[in-house]
Amino acid sequence: MKVKDIMTQPVECVSPTATLQEIAKMMNSRDIGSVPVCEGEQLMGLVTDRDIVVRAIATGMKPESTRARDIMSIEVQGISSDADVHEAARRMSEYQIRRLPVVDHGKIVGMIALGDLAVENIHIDEAGDALSDISQGVHH
Repeated sequence: MKVKDIMTQPVECVSPTATLQEIAKMMNSRDIGSVPVCEGEQLMGLVTDRDIVVRAIATGMKPESTRARDIMSIEVQGISSDADVHEAARRMSEYQIRRLPVVDHGKIVGMIALGDLAVENIHIDEAGDALSDISQGVHH
């Protein structure tokens, strides 16, 4: 099975100048935990709900004036829509991430989340292994 068979599309991006408050509202209304930052269809970075809390709020940045470009992760792992879903699970595990942007020819075409892998019964073991690997680094 290919990534394109289970990815979420279309993907809504925000511009690098979007405020964290705008991004948080978007996350809330769409029930998502990350938003790609794009110029046109070109992926520039990714802002997660954790980025907003840890990189901005916890350090005193103001959500109404801090921009996506100020806190976005720029070293974003991506995957091709033609890649096998097993490769997506492997990357999520290796890089300890829960979401992968799907990028074809430099343009974002979808998103794949750990939950997307778990929905397919044949991938439940890999998704579970990926979640276990991702969660190992989390301390409460």
